[in-house]
Amino acid sequence: MNHPTRHANPLIALIDGTARLQGRLKGAFADSRLSTGLGETEMTVLNAVAEAPNPPTVPQIGRALGHPRQVIQRAANALIAAGLIATRDNPDHKRASLLIPTPQGIALKNEANRRADAIAVDLLTGVDAQLVNEATRLLETVRLQLEAQLRTKKV
Repeated sequence: MNHPTRHANPLIALIDGTARLQGRLKGAFADSRLSTGLGETEMTVLNAVAEAPNPPTVPQIGRALGHPRQVIQRAANALIAAGLIATRDNPDHKRASLLIPTPQGIALKNEANRRADAIAVDLLTGVDAQLVNEATRLLETVRLQLEAQLRTKKV
């Protein structure tokens, strides 16, 4: 049964829709993360470090993900202790070290990606891949527009 959108404001409806989708996707892909033995935030930070074009800092990851620096720092500390990421001196900042993945971190991430890819292939048998690509493009466009707007308002 179709229900009208509960929120007249399109951004509120988008928040609701993305939260519901995120919940479904987290559940569907939980096995790929659980196989790593890492918590959700730790896996998110490992991904952020391994996929960054340049070594990020904890504050940069926190800003990019919308998480408090302290949450990201705890996850980074756990990953460092596990030998999955390492720190490097940051020439631009004395206290905010650069984070880099270790070979063990990359191997763990690659194994999680392999499992996630298998889950994704299975899920896409019932979903229009072209629609998923378009949704991804639209979400990226909305995110970039919101970020530009927020920068001008300094929110």
